Amino acid sequence: MENLKRSILVAALAAMLAACHQVAVPTSYSDAGKAPQIYPDYQDVTVPVNIAPLTFEMDGGCDEMVARLKAGDTEVVCGGEQVQPDMDDWRQLTAKAAGDAIDVEVFASKDGQWSRYKPFKIYVSKDSIDPYISYRLISPSYVTYEELTLNQRCLEDYDEEVMVDNMLCGTEENGQCVNCHNYQQYDPQRMQFHARQHHGGTVINYNGKLRKINMKNDSIISAGVYPAWHPWLPLIVYSTNHTGQSFHTRNLNKIEVFDSASDLIAYDVEKNEVTNIENDTTEFEVFPCWAPDGKTLYYCSAHFEFRDSVLGHEGEVIFRAKQIRYNLYKKSFDPDTYTFGPRELVFRADSLEKSATLPRVSPDGRFLMFTLGNYGVFHIWHHEADLWMMDLSSRYEIRGTRYEDTLSSDGNLAPRTSHLAPRNMTELNSDDTESYHSWSSNGRWVIFSSRRNDAGYTRLFIAHIDADGKGSKPFELPQADADYHRQFMKSYNIPEFMRGRVEVTPQEFARVLKASDGEAVKYVGGLRPSGK
Repeated sequence: MENLKRSILVAALAAMLAACHQVAVPTSYSDAGKAPQIYPDYQDVTVPVNIAPLTFEMDGGCDEMVARLKAGDTEVVCGGEQVQPDMDDWRQLTAKAAGDAIDVEVFASKDGQWSRYKPFKIYVSKDSIDPYISYRLISPSYVTYEELTLNQRCLEDYDEEVMVDNMLCGTEENGQCVNCHNYQQYDPQRMQFHARQHHGGTVINYNGKLRKINMKNDSIISAGVYPAWHPWLPLIVYSTNHTGQSFHTRNLNKIEVFDSASDLIAYDVEKNEVTNIENDTTEFEVFPCWAPDGKTLYYCSAHFEFRDSVLGHEGEVIFRAKQIRYNLYKKSFDPDTYTFGPRELVFRADSLEKSATLPRVSPDGRFLMFTLGNYGVFHIWHHEADLWMMDLSSRYEIRGTRYEDTLSSDGNLAPRTSHLAPRNMTELNSDDTESYHSWSSNGRWVIFSSRRNDAGYTRLFIAHIDADGKGSKPFELPQADADYHRQFMKSYNIPEFMRGRVEVTPQEFARVLKASDGEAVKYVGGLRPSGK
């Protein structure tokens, strides 16, 4: 399989070489008088200096196309059915254009007639991007969930590898799924992921030592689900969740994934100890996230009180799904004593009849990005979900139980004070779903999942974030074949940046998963620092 993958990559690169060295700019053409309709849409995007070549094609097709790409005194001409710049040529262009732009001029022929389109720019930022990302590839959950993988992809080229193959552990009788991969400070040598059902457990790779942890315990409601590594301590905070799924019969959102119970726990990697840190039975706590200084934990929580009902807990949550809205909270943390403070309200989304999920803090600690939907916790299935941003260096006023702010005509909060408030990141959002998102290690890029292409499959988009928190026009994850995502029938799930490549093989991960039920955790009333 590995040899086949490499053969395909070599063939694709060979085709790119041929495409970019055997074409010429047409000398006879008419002026189209408009911008080219290309896919992916890379017009006027901002890209990192070390990104893989951007390949594109005419949307709607053409007999042939040619593109002239210029940066300073460097010019590259390539074409064919797609524009596929050679890797070395692209490196010369981006190096020359760093801090400026590549000028792109497109020509396309139809029925023997060439047309020239209005030129556009690809802006090249001097801010580099982490060399690797990882993600889960999964078919829609109403099709299958077992045939899935955790993959890693080099952003500097098109090389993609399977890290964890779910089918290496499943059998015809016993299935499972793997999910929720996460890293400590972008370090591929400090990684964890979960397996559910058959061979279930949490796999932790800590500086090359692979372990399978059985986190189930009578004192917590489930094994850990959504993780957040502390920036430097051997400590992971998880939400523990009773998760269910239901199907809508009359709703654009096909599926509703929900929690009927959820708490927060903290797990000491070295001591193999776990304790509850939030377990209010009237609150659904989820999606923990550390601030980079390691002294604040952000998370989401929805207040929900079960009523006397014959529906049962899951049935009642399904019946009242649109009433469940999550707010953003934080807890202080003392790294010396391993103690958490009481929760504090950060953003009350339910006062706007909205639900906030998936908080992520920028590496400089200034910005908090989150997803905002109309209700619920699993916004990847919500077509209305958008990305919002909060400037943590500013404050806005909360009085009583509701904001004294009002929504302005553009959908942003219009505070009655001079302080900044959360804003809709309209420069990143589309008319369809935006949900999972992650910051690069230098804080200058975000990667997020979006269903803007076809409303059915999530694709990955990357955007530059400037010092004031303003985003550039997002660009789609580059592929060697520009048409790849239009033919690919799986979704990208939970994109995470990495400083390097995970060296553990899929077979090694599978061996650890299948070897035992895992090390049973010890429940303690409160965490203690190592050596105390």
